[in-house]
Amino acid sequence: MANSTTTLQVTDETFTAEVEQAGGLTLVDFWATWCGPCQMIAPVVEQLATEYAGKVRIAKLDTDINQRTAVKYNVRSIPMILFFKGGKVVDQFVGADPRIKSILVDKIQKHLN
Repeated sequence: MANSTTTLQVTDETFTAEVEQAGGLTLVDFWATWCGPCQMIAPVVEQLATEYAGKVRIAKLDTDINQRTAVKYNVRSIPMILFFKGGKVVDQFVGADPRIKSILVDKIQKHLN
């Protein structure tokens, strides 16, 4: 999962440049290798990265390795997905849900303009 070809792997060091300073909409999946629900939603995040390639940046941040960014954005429960636009958080989703794909697609469509 960490070596995805469609999602952007971000770290504490690259988060500002890759997410906060990026133009357009960026979805960031805060996850950890030990997190079962994170593993459950990972294929959906990968699917969205493929389906929205060139329209939405899809990034993943491992909270175990990149705690500074997780603390900065008050990530207390994972999986947590934050939507950034213009460097600011504009939406979020926490947890795993059987309807995760439609939930995330709705949020992407809402902020894609």
